[in-house]
Amino acid sequence: MIRRAARFPAQNFKGTGFTVPNPTPLHRPTRSSWTVLPVPALAVYLVIHHENCHIRPGPVARIVRRRSHGAWGDQRRQVPHRLVVYCHGYSDAPGSFEDKASPFIDIFINQGYAFIQSGFAAGGWAVQEAVQDTEALRRYFVRKYGAPKETYVTGHSMGGFLTMVLIESFPSTYDAGLPLCGPLGASTWFMDREPLDLRVVFDYYFPNALPDPDRVPPSFKMSKESEEELTRLLDSKPGQAEIVRHWTGIHSNKEVAHTMVFFTYVLMDLEQRASGNPFDNRNIIYSGTPDDEALNDGVKRYAANPRATEYVRTYYTPTGRLTRPMLAIHTTYDPIVPPWVPNTYSRLTEQMGTQNLFVQQYVKHDGHCAINNTEVARAFTELREWKNHGVRPPAGANQ
Repeated sequence: MIRRAARFPAQNFKGTGFTVPNPTPLHRPTRSSWTVLPVPALAVYLVIHHENCHIRPGPVARIVRRRSHGAWGDQRRQVPHRLVVYCHGYSDAPGSFEDKASPFIDIFINQGYAFIQSGFAAGGWAVQEAVQDTEALRRYFVRKYGAPKETYVTGHSMGGFLTMVLIESFPSTYDAGLPLCGPLGASTWFMDREPLDLRVVFDYYFPNALPDPDRVPPSFKMSKESEEELTRLLDSKPGQAEIVRHWTGIHSNKEVAHTMVFFTYVLMDLEQRASGNPFDNRNIIYSGTPDDEALNDGVKRYAANPRATEYVRTYYTPTGRLTRPMLAIHTTYDPIVPPWVPNTYSRLTEQMGTQNLFVQQYVKHDGHCAINNTEVARAFTELREWKNHGVRPPAGANQ
């Protein structure tokens, strides 16, 4: 592994709504500023610390290419002119990278692709930072190694959402997209109908177990201890817990506890980012419980701050105006992003007349992002065939 510093000053990218960094010439490091670490037999990792970034300090990125003969001197010739850009999922902190091989990355490296990924400058719902840092890294790659002949974008969870964002926002940059287990819909709609609604109904049956959704303290943390405490509470009230599991579609008390703690953190994160409560359920009528009248009379109602809602809407509301192929993969059971969430993107493309450029497939697994590497490799092969030869993959099971 090789570590070096790079600088990315900000530049407005017209027509996208994002301010995107643009790479400047690298400061050539002295010999003492390079750290060489053991690397996998088939790949060479280049990890970049954007320590002098003009936008903000901190993001870390990695470039992975297949090992070839010769030294690092002629890097343009050694790096294949085919590229996969990866976006990671939601995390409470910026991404970091381990100094070891990744079977997931090998899916692309072994097919002759370079693989790049930014750790993003911030944790949380870092859509703005993710687009800026990913584009900065991609432009750095082009400047350093030359323009690839084709560029794919993929990612898990929030990274699947970002795949959709990048395909829509930079259609001349990316040739095709592979979102994995992503919430493919408007962020305002998804955040209201998942984190907020689940918390509202949960709070009706288990009041005061968690901070109010519109006033989650910034000190709130996700922790194993919080999840275990919430699981014990659910176990102690089996009748209410069964109603919550049935209404949410979540299979176990342990999963309910994990989801509620995670969603509470997401609500806090977005309230901090948006400088106010962006969530609203005043016009929602809840149904599907043994006593919906009592539920609707008893649930708390929250009014959104319009400016806060605008922030969430900006990052991001999809248009469905696809000009490049996008193949989405999702599990049949996902407690965090249920399959009905990405279904909305399919309907959006139908409204926009771009349904011929969107295909959704499912894999028969339980869990958030429980998509194995064989299934990802199969999907990537199908996406390449679609992009290169016009063979549109079938919708349905990925098999």
